[in-house]
Amino acid sequence: MTEGFVRVARIEEVPEGGVHYVEANGVPIALCKVEGHIFAVGNLCTHDGGPLSGGTLEDHQIECPRHGARFDIRDGSVVCLPAAVPIPSYPVNIIDGAIWVRP
Repeated sequence: MTEGFVRVARIEEVPEGGVHYVEANGVPIALCKVEGHIFAVGNLCTHDGGPLSGGTLEDHQIECPRHGARFDIRDGSVVCLPAAVPIPSYPVNIIDGAIWVRP
């Protein structure tokens, strides 16, 4: 169940409606919690490389703090320009309160 997955945090480290920065095997990841569910997406905005973990999370959308590009945290798709390329979305497992991500 954890093959290829990396333990990155505990579930309580990610605030409800918030974002928590982690790395998995050197890959920068933004962990997001919405309605108790954890989502993992690439931490870098595809518009200009800004860190998404410094942005805001509203419903299932994360907004880049630099230019306002928004992405759906469920699949990484672009919701709002200026970004035109999706961000990566990573599988998540929760085991005994630990968050595991497969980068």
